[in-house]
Amino acid sequence: MTNKPLITVLIPTYNCDQYVKQAVQSILEQTYTNFECIIIDDCSTDGTVDIIKTFNDPRINLIVKPKNSGYTNSLNFGLTIAKGKYIARMDGDDISLSNRFEKQVYVLEQNDDMVVCGSIFRIIDTETIIQAPEYQEQIKTGLLKDSCIGHPTAMIKLSVLQQHNINYNKAYEPAEDYDLWVRLSQVGQLHNIQEVLFLYRVHDNQVSITKKEIQRKSASLSRFNMLSQLDFDYSELEKQAYIKQFSFTERLNFKELKALINLNSKALKANSSGFFDPKKFKTIIQTFQAEAINQYFKANNTYSPKYIGELKVISQLTDVNFSFSEKVKLYIKALIFFNNNKV
Repeated sequence: MTNKPLITVLIPTYNCDQYVKQAVQSILEQTYTNFECIIIDDCSTDGTVDIIKTFNDPRINLIVKPKNSGYTNSLNFGLTIAKGKYIARMDGDDISLSNRFEKQVYVLEQNDDMVVCGSIFRIIDTETIIQAPEYQEQIKTGLLKDSCIGHPTAMIKLSVLQQHNINYNKAYEPAEDYDLWVRLSQVGQLHNIQEVLFLYRVHDNQVSITKKEIQRKSASLSRFNMLSQLDFDYSELEKQAYIKQFSFTERLNFKELKALINLNSKALKANSSGFFDPKKFKTIIQTFQAEAINQYFKANNTYSPKYIGELKVISQLTDVNFSFSEKVKLYIKALIFFNNNKV
C-alpha cells in the first residue's frame, strides 16, 4: 500500500458478530489492494470487536466509540478522518465480491464528472438479484420512486462531499443514504455497474426491518426533495400530501388528495424543461396518482354519500376514469351506509 490509499473503506458496526468476520475478510481479499479500512464500532455488546481484533492487517483501523451515538454519527466521523480519494461503503453483515473495488475504481477513474458508483447486487442465500438503473438520467428519474443505489455497494468521491459540504443528515436516518443520493445527483453523475459485485444480507435485526415505518417516511421526504428540483411553487399542504402519500403509512383525506393532484399538475408543467425524462416522469406521476385515487375511493372500511360528489370533483381534475361497475359499487356502498345510518 502507498502512503496515501486511493480508497477508504468505511464500515460502521454494531452487534454483528455472526457476520462481521466474513464481511471484513471480503474486503481484505479484494484484488485492488491500495485501501485503508476504517471500522467504527458503536459500542457493540456482543463479540463484534473481539472478532475484528483477530485480523492482523495494517490496513485496518478499528475505532471503538466511547458511547453509542448511532449509525449516521459513525459515518460522518469516518468521513472526517478518511485519507482516500474514494469512500467505499460497506456494512458489517454483507459481503463484497473480490473484484468490486477494481471494477469501481476503473469506472470512476475514467469519468471525472462521476461522483458515485454503485452496482447491482444479490441477496445472500438466494438467487434474487436487485437491479438498479445504470446511467444518470435513469437514476434521476428512479430517485422519484426509490433510493436506486444500494448504500453498501457505493463508492463515493470524497472531494465532492468536501467541496459541497455534504455529509450524512441524521434527520433522514434510517434512510440517510436516499437523501445523500438526491443531493449528490445535483452536483455530479451517479452510476450503477450492471454486474453483481456485492452480496446483501437480509436478517431480522437490520435497521430496514426494525425501523421500517420511520424509514418509509424519511424516504418519502427524499422523494419530494428530488421532485422539488423542478422549478415550481407549491403550498405546504401540497408538500405534506405528497410526502404522506409516498410514506405508504396513512391514507390521504379528500383535501389532501386534491392538493396532491394539483401538485402533480404543476410538476408535469415544470418538467417541460426536460429535467426528467418526460415520458417516464409522466408515467411515474400518473401511476402514483392513480394509486392515491384508488386508495381513497376503493379501499375504505366505511363509505358515505359524500364519496359520490367527491368522485365527480376528482374526475374533473384528472383523466382517471372509473368503470361503470366500479361506479355502481361505490354508489351501492354509499347508499348502504346512508340507509344504515337512517335506521
